[in-house]
Amino acid sequence: MRARVDSVRHFGEPARQNSLAPPVVGARGFYLINLQGVSLQQGGRELLRDADCRIFPGHKVGIIGANGCGKSTLFRLLLGQLESDAGRVEVPAGWRISHMAQEVEATDRSALDYVLDGDAELRRLQSEIDAAEGSGSPDGHALGELHERMAAIDGYSGPARAAQLLDGLGFSHEEQQRPVSSFSGGWRIRLNLSRALMCPADLLLLDEPTNHLDLDATLWLEQWLQRFPGTLLIISHDRDFLDAVVDGIVSFEQGRLLHYSGNYSAFERARAERLAQQQAQYEKQQAERAHMEDFVRRFRAKATKARQAQSRLKALDRMAQIAPAHVDSPFRFTLPAAEKNSDPLVDLRDAAIGYGEQPVLRHVQLGIQPGRRIGLLGPNGAGKSSLIKTLAGELAPLAGERLCGEHLAVGYFAQHQLEALDVKASPVLHLQRLTPEASEQALRDFLGGYGFAGDRAFESVEGFSGGEKARLALAILAWQRPNLLLLDEPTNHLDLEMRHALTLALAEFPGAVVLVSHDRHLLANTVDEFILVAEGRAQPFDGDLEEYKQWLLTFNREQRRRDEPATDGDRPAEDKREQRRAAAALREKLKPLTNRLKQLEKEMAKAEKLLAGLDEQLANENLYTGGQQEEIARLNRAQAEQREALEALELEWLEISETLEDARSQ
Repeated sequence: MRARVDSVRHFGEPARQNSLAPPVVGARGFYLINLQGVSLQQGGRELLRDADCRIFPGHKVGIIGANGCGKSTLFRLLLGQLESDAGRVEVPAGWRISHMAQEVEATDRSALDYVLDGDAELRRLQSEIDAAEGSGSPDGHALGELHERMAAIDGYSGPARAAQLLDGLGFSHEEQQRPVSSFSGGWRIRLNLSRALMCPADLLLLDEPTNHLDLDATLWLEQWLQRFPGTLLIISHDRDFLDAVVDGIVSFEQGRLLHYSGNYSAFERARAERLAQQQAQYEKQQAERAHMEDFVRRFRAKATKARQAQSRLKALDRMAQIAPAHVDSPFRFTLPAAEKNSDPLVDLRDAAIGYGEQPVLRHVQLGIQPGRRIGLLGPNGAGKSSLIKTLAGELAPLAGERLCGEHLAVGYFAQHQLEALDVKASPVLHLQRLTPEASEQALRDFLGGYGFAGDRAFESVEGFSGGEKARLALAILAWQRPNLLLLDEPTNHLDLEMRHALTLALAEFPGAVVLVSHDRHLLANTVDEFILVAEGRAQPFDGDLEEYKQWLLTFNREQRRRDEPATDGDRPAEDKREQRRAAAALREKLKPLTNRLKQLEKEMAKAEKLLAGLDEQLANENLYTGGQQEEIARLNRAQAEQREALEALELEWLEISETLEDARSQ
């Protein structure tokens, strides 16, 4: 049995110290999370074997590993909900721990109240203040102390902070007043995430927080977590999200917990180098790299000079570099396409799209030609899923036309496909129903690439996890050889290795693709153009994902301004001299930020020049004539480090620009 430092504090409950184990102290005197010699079995499977791990206060750590390896179980250990079979699990005494629940009760409380309930101390003080003020003869001194404590925890701003969290995660002001029971499962998960973020915490545990978020909510959460001052442990299969948030990775590998410094990209490089030292993996690794580099060369020959095509080309170059880190992935598959095509495959002409009588999109003109690869961008609720449903034929246009080519073969993936699976049937049976003439061996070989090897191919879907169901739905889709793939958030529930395999397969899929995803890595590597769905229109977006991020920040800021009541007309005009004085004072106040902005622009230009030089060196064919593996590795590392440095500069530039704009608009 393990010894614990304390029972974990849940949403403000008092911590209780366990005297069996002293608190662990780091080199600088900080208390830390310590797992020492931990072993654990669940359901007859060994999840951890003599595992060690230390996490220091203030660190942000991504927890990664295949589905079912024990990531969520690790959280249960830290929360005190589970005991290890051996070893010690120690968490600092007195730490406040907030975690994201996976289920939510169907309560009639409003969404706003439900999120506010996450701050138990705030709710307790509110209750005591209400009781004191409601008594016949309130004790003025005691009541004053309660108000002081409420002010000390910033409790009076609680409703505003809760509303900001809900707004960032896609809830409109009207929806914030709706009862929790009126929301679907995915939106209830968002409520649980909001509630976890509302709780003041020294340690924040988040399990797949982006699974039910769209891209704009994911970007908002990314920025919120970057500002979070406490210790963060986050289970996620979104590599770009991890890159932006964490400074360390803990990887489940063969029952051990391996700790890597840096973000997910740094983990991939370190793991690739470690695997390269294992001779048994070396030849397989080289074949994987050669295959990916060959595809990059073929795509380069076909790519146009369009900005998004060039952006995808750079992303594919990065894919070739990271391919060796995934040589031991259990997933290997391709997405075959129908041999016959029509041009266009499907065509929307002056279409109005929506439900009932009120369209969410008007005058949509969109023809999908063979080989076209489109990513749909746009804020939550703008109509991306409705557009995909209309292309798939599941939603008829309210006006206009949807014309289909003679040889159109649609492969449509959305979350409701998982619910449509026959839970009593096996993966093999699902495919046999589509093609009874196919041999059992052919079906097993095909399903093996999706992780259903051996007897797993004959097990009923009833016991499958969400990730396994998603893999099966993708396998069924691919088995039918579509020439148009319509994918609405296909990576929900998929682990990092399966996402990597799907990205490779989509990159080489010869048919047309229309994709909605919050996974930026998937978007960057699989689409050649973007369509922006916003404000009732679907129009081409001439930019990359970083430019979309900036567009989204501006769009959300403008939306908030529109929602604010106009009061300026009620105020008398200010004296012009006072206005000039205030403007001068503001410029002086913002001068450090404007100076830093100019400095960042110079540093960005220098970083871009250095990166261009490294790109040029790596593009030199003479480098690959043999015997220069160490130089190639050095240049690849330098290139990756320079990219990370440039991204950090760009992020700081964007944050300062937004701060300046907000300050000037007030």
